[in-house]
Amino acid sequence: MSTVSDIDTTNLSRILIDRVEGEDRVPGVVAGLTDRSGVRFLEAAGKRSLGTGVDMTTDSVFAIFSTTKAITGTTALQLVESGDLDLDAPAKEYAPALAGTQVLDGFDSDGKPVLRAPKREITTRHLLLHTAGFGYDFFNENYNRLATEHGQPSVITSSRASIETPTLFDPGEQWEYGSNIDWAGQVVEGITGKRLGEVMQERVFTPLGMVDTAFVMTDSMAERRASIHQREADGSLTPVDDLILPQDPEVHMGGHALYSTVQDYLTFQRLWLNDGRSDSGEQVLRPETVAWAVKNDLGDLTVKMLPGVIPSLSNDAEFFPGQSKSWSYTFMVNDQQAPTGRPAGSIGWAGLTNLYYWIDRQNGIAGYWATQILPFADAGSFTGYMDFETATYNALS
Repeated sequence: MSTVSDIDTTNLSRILIDRVEGEDRVPGVVAGLTDRSGVRFLEAAGKRSLGTGVDMTTDSVFAIFSTTKAITGTTALQLVESGDLDLDAPAKEYAPALAGTQVLDGFDSDGKPVLRAPKREITTRHLLLHTAGFGYDFFNENYNRLATEHGQPSVITSSRASIETPTLFDPGEQWEYGSNIDWAGQVVEGITGKRLGEVMQERVFTPLGMVDTAFVMTDSMAERRASIHQREADGSLTPVDDLILPQDPEVHMGGHALYSTVQDYLTFQRLWLNDGRSDSGEQVLRPETVAWAVKNDLGDLTVKMLPGVIPSLSNDAEFFPGQSKSWSYTFMVNDQQAPTGRPAGSIGWAGLTNLYYWIDRQNGIAGYWATQILPFADAGSFTGYMDFETATYNALS
């Protein structure tokens, strides 16, 4: 197999250009590839906003939503390495607000939530693996009822009330994608005595040289921000230029609330390609931690399809239907070789506004595809990402 530095990137460029044209076009996209040594492809196409007409650029800033999660997971793993975090201790020892968490057993005849005490304590391992029981209202009908009938705030508000929810089952019994990593961020804050963004800056962003990643944007980042667009029922795109995640947030939401650039995220991905080392050679995570953290730890559980409960926010979503997927710390693991060519045992995930990435440690390559479109699993953006990943592996082979 060739290396990323050897491949002809003409087809990759063409995919970006094709995606910003035609019926199911995206407003703008930035995509990048990196190997262990550095960025090998980074290009932009289209517009930051169809409202302003400003061109998308490779340094455009994105709300990266759930691609935030792996960075929060990295700070938790650092605390495991230092001996400050026991993954199997009750997480309430570090995040006391978890102490009152109850299990939602449905709703009574009057529509009121039926709550009970959990059978066991939530641990940070549960949180990182998404087996604690927390959900999202746009992927779970019962959480959606809590929101629509009982005033449960959206996690987009970055409020403490938005994560102080009941769980959907007893810890450890199922896999359910949700606000678990927001709570893992609260564990990190409880141990360090600092806000999560400060911990990330000290322990991840500064060592890696990530200069454009933060919960609260600098003036420079705000000037380069790409707008979120809504895909309407007729396929058209409406720019929502003022949809910005809270910039004075009550909670630094470790599950979704960072802003970043594709170049910065490729830098983070290289950490995982290089056994925990930064580009300058600093050991941010130990090699043995990385080797363990990328492996499935769900046991008999598997990652399931995410149903689009709120159509304006998400379509039904699943990577590689029909294939087994599992979860690690904190990535999806594809248990079989993917149709794109991504080998079994690779890791990756996505963000709500149609951001997607993968990390292939076997071949030493990683890619990131960034758009700003709702709902999630947008056909135009997801197809472009799949084409981008497939073209990479076709060129490598």
